[in-house]
Amino acid sequence: MGKQMEPVLLVGDRPLTNSIASCLQQAGCVFTGVKRVPDEVKTAYGLAILITEEDLEIKKTKIAELEKVLDTNAIIAVNTETIGLDTLQKDAAFPRRLIGVNWTEPADTTFFLEIIANNVTDPELADQVCHIAVAFWQKDPYVIHGNMGIRMRLMAAMIREAFYLVENGYATVEDIDRACRNDAGYYLPFAGNLRYMDLMGTYAYGMVMKDLNPELSKGTHIPAFFQEMLLQKEWGMEGEKGFYTYSPGEDKKWQALLGKFSGEAKELMDKYPLKYNPEEVAEPVRNGFNFR
Repeated sequence: MGKQMEPVLLVGDRPLTNSIASCLQQAGCVFTGVKRVPDEVKTAYGLAILITEEDLEIKKTKIAELEKVLDTNAIIAVNTETIGLDTLQKDAAFPRRLIGVNWTEPADTTFFLEIIANNVTDPELADQVCHIAVAFWQKDPYVIHGNMGIRMRLMAAMIREAFYLVENGYATVEDIDRACRNDAGYYLPFAGNLRYMDLMGTYAYGMVMKDLNPELSKGTHIPAFFQEMLLQKEWGMEGEKGFYTYSPGEDKKWQALLGKFSGEAKELMDKYPLKYNPEEVAEPVRNGFNFR
């Protein structure tokens, strides 16, 4: 467990694979990056990282292709946001070595890594990937013991409420972004929602949620305005139109800004890790007075 698993086969042609490749490279990992599963491999890979679109048949096909060329003990780590791990394991030749691993962009400058393992998965393999992620990939991973991750569920809940507020005229798209960026976006890298509630006092949140929860969206539909966006192929910066309008080439500038910001945010989060010791911090001072 003290040694890095080498080498790694990285499979995928999506933008995320490029930053995963940078992450592996920074870790000094020997890896091979390919767009498609090769017909044969000459290297005994211990781990295959598979990145595909969220399509069940594509994922199953790629997993089957990997199983044909990999050693039976090699781990297959596939990204899966909405497709259950058990569904992917159903037709796999060796389901015990299949795990879900979700990354976020940019993978080389963020701490995020979500590992999904169920009761079919060999627990030692999930632990092994978790160890490697901490020791070599500079990640702060968590393991979900089940079939689906939690990152996308949390994000989808926030997006659903944002859509509800826009659809019903309570707020504009710009209002939503300001509220998220200037409040939750400010404290989440420091503490996360639940520790922040501890810090502010859970009673106040409990009283607010008592009245607010019945008002929150319970919708299961995609709002009409968003469906229209998709129909009009307003798919984001690359197409120069999404929730906002962009000029030609502006997406590249935003990608560069994201990379710069992500690196700076990582440096800040390094100073205040999740298990930070508050005794290491001097008393905060505001306007000459100790602030409590």
